[in-house]
Amino acid sequence: MAGKKTSKQKHPSLDIVDSYGVELSGKKIVLCVAGSVAAYKAIELARLLMRHGADVTCVASNAVTKLVKPDYFKWATGNEVITKLTGDLEHIRLADYNQADLILVYPATANTLGKLANGIDDTPVSTVLTVGFGSKIPILMCLAMHASMYDNVAVRKNIEFLRNKIEFVNPQMVEGKAKAPEPEDVLDYVLKKFGASPILKNKKILMTAGPTIEYLDPVRVITNQSSGKTGVLLASELISAGSKVTLIYGPGVAEPPKGAKVIHVSTSKEMYDAVKKQMKSKFDIVIMAAAAADYTPENPSKQKIKSTKNQIKISLKKAPKIINQIKKWQKGVFLIGFKAETNISKQALIKEGKKKILESNADLVIANDIGAPRYKKNPNSNEVLVIDNKTHKSSGWKNKQKIAKFIVKEIEDKLK
Repeated sequence: MAGKKTSKQKHPSLDIVDSYGVELSGKKIVLCVAGSVAAYKAIELARLLMRHGADVTCVASNAVTKLVKPDYFKWATGNEVITKLTGDLEHIRLADYNQADLILVYPATANTLGKLANGIDDTPVSTVLTVGFGSKIPILMCLAMHASMYDNVAVRKNIEFLRNKIEFVNPQMVEGKAKAPEPEDVLDYVLKKFGASPILKNKKILMTAGPTIEYLDPVRVITNQSSGKTGVLLASELISAGSKVTLIYGPGVAEPPKGAKVIHVSTSKEMYDAVKKQMKSKFDIVIMAAAAADYTPENPSKQKIKSTKNQIKISLKKAPKIINQIKKWQKGVFLIGFKAETNISKQALIKEGKKKILESNADLVIANDIGAPRYKKNPNSNEVLVIDNKTHKSSGWKNKQKIAKFIVKEIEDKLK
């Protein structure tokens, strides 16, 4: 009897994804391989990028296929290799607006360099580059050629023309050749480009994010309007910086980032218990970004409350402040709290932030006013104040992605 039809199996080569780190998790990288003997090293580079989380698709020139069989690139990446352009419009699918996070040319020949500089697109590699150049996808070129070619005035002219438009990883000048940089050096460049931080790399970070819900009865809850977006974006930026993030996440609408260890919770008690359990292990940084409930029903009904009554009274009790326990559970941890207020002055917000520092023994507090009219009109943007015992710094009005980057930069500065 024939078995049930199964979904497409994951390519075995994808088992290595994230095995070294998650800095490139969710990043799509197009790896263009030009006709140089160094092409065989592109396989190693592809695997290194994947081990740090990247999704890699290779585009190989006709000259490359005579040196390295396309099946090797498919084996390495788990993705189909582009060796010719067809009616499927591979160049558009890979390199049109927002289709990739990076186009990486390794190795890059003088011929490929010249075609990009002069708008020539007569091969799959040069056409993908032309599309990517026009759609402003970042391009990173790793040159490989003889020293005399590298010193050719025309090649130099092409390099100078492109220098402020794309990025280069310098070749190694060895034995009269400008050899392609080692795959490990290219990986380091890519990791730094996507935010890898020597300060935050390999730091163990525990985070909370999102709202909590508190049950009135088995079906009704009280909650708040936190989307979890800022916390999720911050977690994602920390992952890109090279940190190992554990995210305790309430029922927010934002999708948790790839690369984080995610623990889903619903109530403030579940969040409290999860944080306490996780802190049996040592962390370098704890970030309390969740909008956990301040009050919870004192005697939630075990059965659905009937809707026949004209009025019901609900008694609420104070929920435990998780942040106030963190330094009791682990003394030396770097602790960051979040403080949201509504319709208060900047000075009052700073005062509230410093009060929270004293109450929780936090090292930093991220404070913001979520009642301001501009926030209500555009909840995807914000302005935060980073506050410590002595100083404060404003992010200015920015979208939440840039807010997350700003907070990461401030954390780095404090940890230097």
